Amino acid sequence: MMSEDKKKKIIAGILMGIAALIIILVCIFIGIPLVRLAGEPEEFRKWVDAKGIWGPLIYMGLVIFQILIAFVPGEPLEIAAGYVFGTFRGTVFCLIAASLGSIMVLLLVRKFGKALLEIFFEKEKIESLKFLQSSDKKIILFLILFLVPGTPKDLLCYYGGLTDISMPLLIFICTVCRFPSVITSTVGGDALGTGEYSFAIIVFAVTAVVSFLGILIYRKISKKNDGKKD
Repeated sequence: MMSEDKKKKIIAGILMGIAALIIILVCIFIGIPLVRLAGEPEEFRKWVDAKGIWGPLIYMGLVIFQILIAFVPGEPLEIAAGYVFGTFRGTVFCLIAASLGSIMVLLLVRKFGKALLEIFFEKEKIESLKFLQSSDKKIILFLILFLVPGTPKDLLCYYGGLTDISMPLLIFICTVCRFPSVITSTVGGDALGTGEYSFAIIVFAVTAVVSFLGILIYRKISKKNDGKKD
Protein backbone atom coordinates (compact mmCIF):
# COMPACT_ATOMS: atom_id res chain seq x y z
CA MET A 1 0.00 0.00 0.00
CA MET A 2 1.28 3.46 -0.96
CA SER A 3 2.44 5.57 1.96
CA GLU A 4 0.99 9.00 2.69
CA ASP A 5 4.32 10.71 1.99
CA LYS A 6 4.61 9.04 -1.39
CA LYS A 7 1.08 10.13 -2.28
CA LYS A 8 1.94 13.72 -1.37
CA LYS A 9 5.08 13.60 -3.53
CA ILE A 10 3.09 12.25 -6.50
CA ILE A 11 0.41 14.92 -6.09
CA ALA A 12 3.08 17.62 -5.75
CA GLY A 13 4.79 16.32 -8.90
CA ILE A 14 1.51 16.38 -10.86
CA LEU A 15 0.74 19.92 -9.68
CA MET A 16 4.24 21.09 -10.60
CA GLY A 17 3.84 19.53 -14.04
CA ILE A 18 0.50 21.26 -14.60
CA ALA A 19 1.96 24.56 -13.35
CA ALA A 20 4.94 24.19 -15.69
CA LEU A 21 2.60 23.55 -18.66
CA ILE A 22 0.50 26.61 -17.81
CA ILE A 23 3.64 28.73 -17.47
CA ILE A 24 4.89 27.57 -20.88
CA LEU A 25 1.56 28.32 -22.57
CA VAL A 26 1.26 31.76 -20.94
CA CYS A 27 4.84 32.56 -21.95
CA ILE A 28 4.34 31.53 -25.57
CA PHE A 29 0.99 33.17 -26.21
CA ILE A 30 0.90 36.18 -23.85
CA GLY A 31 3.99 37.06 -21.86
CA ILE A 32 6.85 36.87 -24.35
CA PRO A 33 4.98 38.69 -27.16
CA LEU A 34 4.18 41.56 -24.77
CA VAL A 35 7.74 41.73 -23.45
CA ARG A 36 8.97 41.84 -27.05
CA LEU A 37 6.56 44.71 -27.67
CA ALA A 38 8.14 46.50 -24.71
CA GLY A 39 11.43 46.23 -26.60
CA GLU A 40 9.94 48.66 -29.14
CA PRO A 41 9.29 51.64 -26.81
CA GLU A 42 7.34 53.82 -29.26
CA GLU A 43 4.95 51.00 -30.17
CA PHE A 44 4.69 50.05 -26.50
CA ARG A 45 3.83 53.66 -25.60
CA LYS A 46 1.00 53.67 -28.15
CA TRP A 47 -0.21 50.32 -26.87
CA VAL A 48 -0.19 51.48 -23.22
CA ASP A 49 -1.83 54.83 -24.06
CA ALA A 50 -4.61 52.97 -25.85
CA LYS A 51 -5.40 51.14 -22.60
CA GLY A 52 -6.16 54.38 -20.73
CA ILE A 53 -6.17 54.10 -16.95
CA TRP A 54 -5.50 50.37 -17.28
CA GLY A 55 -2.14 51.03 -18.96
CA PRO A 56 -0.04 51.33 -15.77
CA LEU A 57 -1.77 48.29 -14.21
CA ILE A 58 -1.16 46.19 -17.32
CA TYR A 59 2.46 47.34 -17.32
CA MET A 60 2.92 46.34 -13.67
CA GLY A 61 1.32 43.00 -14.47
CA LEU A 62 3.98 42.47 -17.12
CA VAL A 63 6.75 43.23 -14.61
CA ILE A 64 5.23 40.76 -12.14
CA PHE A 65 5.03 38.18 -14.93
CA GLN A 66 8.69 38.79 -15.82
CA ILE A 67 9.79 38.26 -12.22
CA LEU A 68 7.74 35.07 -11.88
CA ILE A 69 8.93 33.68 -15.23
CA ALA A 70 12.56 34.31 -14.48
CA PHE A 71 14.08 33.55 -17.88
CA VAL A 72 12.15 36.46 -19.48
CA PRO A 73 14.48 39.52 -19.59
CA GLY A 74 13.44 42.48 -17.44
CA GLU A 75 15.60 45.27 -18.90
CA PRO A 76 13.29 46.02 -21.88
CA LEU A 77 10.39 46.55 -19.48
CA GLU A 78 12.41 48.88 -17.24
CA ILE A 79 13.62 50.98 -20.19
CA ALA A 80 10.08 51.03 -21.57
CA ALA A 81 8.81 52.29 -18.20
CA GLY A 82 11.03 55.36 -18.43
CA TYR A 83 10.11 55.89 -22.08
CA VAL A 84 6.35 55.62 -21.51
CA PHE A 85 5.84 56.99 -17.99
CA GLY A 86 8.96 59.11 -17.34
CA THR A 87 11.67 58.51 -14.75
CA PHE A 88 9.64 59.06 -11.57
CA ARG A 89 6.41 57.23 -12.42
CA GLY A 90 8.28 54.54 -14.33
CA THR A 91 10.53 53.81 -11.36
CA VAL A 92 7.59 53.78 -8.94
CA PHE A 93 5.58 51.40 -11.14
CA CYS A 94 8.61 49.12 -11.54
CA LEU A 95 9.32 48.95 -7.80
CA ILE A 96 5.68 48.38 -6.82
CA ALA A 97 5.41 45.54 -9.34
CA ALA A 98 8.80 44.17 -8.28
CA SER A 99 7.63 44.08 -4.67
CA LEU A 100 4.44 42.17 -5.56
CA GLY A 101 6.31 39.81 -7.88
CA SER A 102 8.99 39.16 -5.27
CA ILE A 103 6.38 38.37 -2.61
CA MET A 104 4.76 35.83 -4.95
CA VAL A 105 8.12 34.24 -5.80
CA LEU A 106 9.22 33.98 -2.17
CA LEU A 107 5.91 32.45 -1.07
CA LEU A 108 6.01 29.93 -3.92
CA VAL A 109 9.61 28.93 -3.15
CA ARG A 110 8.82 28.57 0.55
CA LYS A 111 5.95 26.29 -0.51
CA PHE A 112 7.57 24.15 -3.23
CA GLY A 113 11.27 24.47 -2.40
CA LYS A 114 14.25 23.90 -4.67
CA ALA A 115 12.20 22.02 -7.25
CA LEU A 116 10.63 25.30 -8.33
CA LEU A 117 14.03 26.89 -8.99
CA GLU A 118 15.03 23.96 -11.16
CA ILE A 119 12.22 24.81 -13.58
CA PHE A 120 13.82 28.14 -14.44
CA PHE A 121 17.53 27.86 -13.62
CA GLU A 122 20.38 25.48 -14.36
CA LYS A 123 21.50 23.35 -11.43
CA GLU A 124 25.01 24.86 -11.53
CA LYS A 125 23.63 28.38 -11.13
CA ILE A 126 21.51 27.32 -8.17
CA GLU A 127 24.44 25.56 -6.52
CA SER A 128 26.66 28.63 -7.04
CA LEU A 129 24.53 30.48 -4.46
CA LYS A 130 24.56 27.74 -1.83
CA PHE A 131 26.84 29.89 0.34
CA LEU A 132 23.88 32.24 0.93
CA GLN A 133 22.31 29.51 3.06
CA SER A 134 25.37 28.72 5.16
CA SER A 135 27.30 31.99 5.46
CA ASP A 136 27.13 33.96 8.71
CA LYS A 137 27.10 37.10 6.55
CA LYS A 138 24.28 35.92 4.28
CA ILE A 139 22.14 39.04 4.82
CA ILE A 140 24.98 41.45 3.98
CA LEU A 141 26.03 39.34 0.99
CA PHE A 142 22.44 39.08 -0.26
CA LEU A 143 21.97 42.83 0.09
CA ILE A 144 25.23 43.66 -1.71
CA LEU A 145 24.51 41.26 -4.56
CA PHE A 146 21.05 42.76 -5.01
CA LEU A 147 22.30 46.35 -4.91
CA VAL A 148 24.95 45.91 -7.59
CA PRO A 149 23.67 46.32 -11.17
CA GLY A 150 24.40 43.36 -13.43
CA THR A 151 23.83 40.59 -10.88
CA PRO A 152 21.13 37.92 -11.59
CA LYS A 153 18.38 39.42 -9.45
CA ASP A 154 15.66 37.00 -10.50
CA LEU A 155 17.85 34.04 -9.48
CA LEU A 156 18.73 35.81 -6.22
CA CYS A 157 15.06 36.49 -5.49
CA TYR A 158 14.13 32.86 -6.06
CA TYR A 159 17.10 31.62 -4.04
CA GLY A 160 16.21 33.93 -1.18
CA GLY A 161 13.16 31.77 -0.55
CA LEU A 162 15.45 28.84 0.27
CA THR A 163 17.28 30.74 3.00
CA ASP A 164 16.18 31.32 6.58
CA ILE A 165 16.20 35.11 6.13
CA SER A 166 12.88 36.52 7.35
CA MET A 167 10.19 37.28 4.76
CA PRO A 168 9.91 41.02 5.60
CA LEU A 169 13.68 41.48 5.18
CA LEU A 170 13.73 39.47 1.95
CA ILE A 171 10.86 41.53 0.53
CA PHE A 172 12.68 44.73 1.48
CA ILE A 173 15.92 43.61 -0.18
CA CYS A 174 14.21 42.24 -3.30
CA THR A 175 12.30 45.51 -3.74
CA VAL A 176 14.36 48.46 -2.49
CA CYS A 177 17.73 47.05 -3.52
CA ARG A 178 16.55 46.85 -7.13
CA PHE A 179 16.50 50.66 -7.18
CA PRO A 180 19.99 51.27 -8.67
CA SER A 181 19.30 48.91 -11.58
CA VAL A 182 15.77 50.20 -12.17
CA ILE A 183 16.60 53.92 -11.99
CA THR A 184 19.42 53.67 -14.54
CA SER A 185 17.05 51.95 -16.98
CA THR A 186 14.16 54.36 -16.46
CA VAL A 187 16.42 57.43 -16.72
CA GLY A 188 17.79 56.09 -20.00
CA GLY A 189 14.30 55.25 -21.25
CA ASP A 190 13.03 58.70 -20.28
CA ALA A 191 15.92 60.31 -22.19
CA LEU A 192 15.02 58.29 -25.28
CA GLY A 193 11.37 59.26 -24.93
CA THR A 194 12.16 62.97 -24.75
CA GLY A 195 14.66 62.88 -27.59
CA GLU A 196 17.77 63.40 -25.46
CA TYR A 197 19.70 60.77 -27.36
CA SER A 198 23.21 61.86 -26.36
CA PHE A 199 22.27 61.71 -22.67
CA ALA A 200 20.60 58.32 -23.21
CA ILE A 201 23.78 56.95 -24.81
CA ILE A 202 25.84 58.18 -21.85
CA VAL A 203 23.42 56.63 -19.35
CA PHE A 204 23.38 53.27 -21.10
CA ALA A 205 27.16 53.30 -21.56
CA VAL A 206 27.74 54.00 -17.87
CA THR A 207 25.14 51.36 -16.96
CA ALA A 208 26.89 48.80 -19.17
CA VAL A 209 30.23 49.49 -17.47
CA VAL A 210 28.71 49.33 -13.98
CA SER A 211 26.84 46.14 -14.86
CA PHE A 212 30.06 44.56 -16.14
CA LEU A 213 31.75 45.45 -12.86
CA GLY A 214 28.72 44.06 -11.03
CA ILE A 215 29.10 40.74 -12.83
CA LEU A 216 32.77 40.62 -11.81
CA ILE A 217 31.84 41.40 -8.19
CA TYR A 218 29.17 38.68 -8.26
CA ARG A 219 31.61 36.10 -9.60
CA LYS A 220 34.28 37.12 -7.10
CA ILE A 221 31.90 36.81 -4.14
CA SER A 222 30.62 33.45 -5.44
CA LYS A 223 34.14 32.05 -5.89
CA LYS A 224 35.35 33.45 -2.58
CA ASN A 225 32.52 31.71 -0.75
CA ASP A 226 32.61 28.55 -2.87
CA GLY A 227 34.84 26.77 -0.38
CA LYS A 228 32.51 27.66 2.48
CA LYS A 229 29.54 25.72 1.16
CA ASP A 230 28.05 22.97 3.21
